[in-house]
Amino acid sequence: MQPLEELRQTAESSFASCASLEELDSLKVHYLGKKSPLSEILKQMGALSIEEKRERGAQANSLRDDLNRWAIETAGRLDQVRIERLRDGWIDVTLPGCRVDEGRQHILSQTAQEILEIVRELGFDSVRGPEIEHDFYNFEALNIPQQHPAREMQDTFYLTPGVVLRTQTSPVQIRAMLARKEASMRVACLGKVFRHDQDSTHSPMFHQIELLALDDNISFADLKGTLTYLIHKLFSSRSQLRLRPSYFPFTEPSAEVDISCFACDGKGCRLCKQSGWIEILGSGIVHPFVLRAVGLDPEKVRGFAVGMGLERIAMLRHGIDDIRYFFENDQRFLSQF
Repeated sequence: MQPLEELRQTAESSFASCASLEELDSLKVHYLGKKSPLSEILKQMGALSIEEKRERGAQANSLRDDLNRWAIETAGRLDQVRIERLRDGWIDVTLPGCRVDEGRQHILSQTAQEILEIVRELGFDSVRGPEIEHDFYNFEALNIPQQHPAREMQDTFYLTPGVVLRTQTSPVQIRAMLARKEASMRVACLGKVFRHDQDSTHSPMFHQIELLALDDNISFADLKGTLTYLIHKLFSSRSQLRLRPSYFPFTEPSAEVDISCFACDGKGCRLCKQSGWIEILGSGIVHPFVLRAVGLDPEKVRGFAVGMGLERIAMLRHGIDDIRYFFENDQRFLSQF
C-alpha cells in the first residue's frame, strides 16, 4: 500500500503546483498514461492473494479517480487565472492582432494555370514527363540525330552519355504518343527545361508549355485557329497574328508566331522595338519522321505542335524586363501579382 500512498502525495502536490496548460498536459500523460507509475504498480498485483488484490484494487481505483479529479480541477483553475488576467487588463483584447501575410500562387503558377484552363476548353489534356531524359526522347525521336546541326541551337546539360536534362518539353509529346498509340489526341505538356544560357531574358532553368494535336485531317488552318483563340484569351481580342516561315527539326512546315504589340496597337514602341510585332512562340505541322518514330503512319495521321516559354508569356503580359525576378523569391516582386 505504501507505493500507492507515496504516488498519491506526489501527484497531488504536482497538480497543485501546476502553472500552465502545457505542464498540465505533461502531468496527465505522466500520471494517467499507459506507462504511468499507477499502471506499473497494477502490473505487480498478479503475485498477491485475493484479499490483497481486492484491497489494493480498491485503493488504486480511488487513486485513479483522484488523479482525474485533480486534472479537471487544475484545468479549471488555470482557465480562471487566464480569465482574471484578461479582466485585469493583462492582455488587451481590443488591440489589433498581429498581421499574417496571405500566401498566394507564384506568378508563373498563375500564368501556367490560366494557359492550361484555356487549352482545356479546346480539349487538351495536361500531361507531365521526367526532367532527366534519354537522348532518344530528347533528340533522336524529334528528328535531331547525332551530328545534326540543330543540336547546336541549344547548349545541353549532359549527365552521362545519352542522358540529359531535357532541353524542351517535346519529349513528353513523344512519350504520350508512344504510351497511347492513338491516332487522335490533344495533350498539353508543362514543365521545367534546362539550357546552358543565362542573362536578363534567359535562364539555365525555365518553363515551357507545348501543345500537340493529332488527327486524320488536321491542317495548318487548325493550327492558326488554335493559336488565334489562345492569343485572344491571353492578351486581347484585338491582337493580330503573323506567322513567319521558320525551321524546327520536328515540324514541317514550321512558323514563328508574332502578335501585334498590345502596348502600342502595332504603331511601334520600345516594347516591340518599333516594329509593331512581338515574337511569342514557335509552331508547325508535326514532321513525318516524328510520327514514324512513335509508330504512326504519316499518310494517315497528321498533327500540329505549339511551343511557348512560360516566363516569356508572363514577362510580356506584366511588363517584366528581367527573367531573374521570377527565381529570386523577393516578396516585394512576388506580392504584386
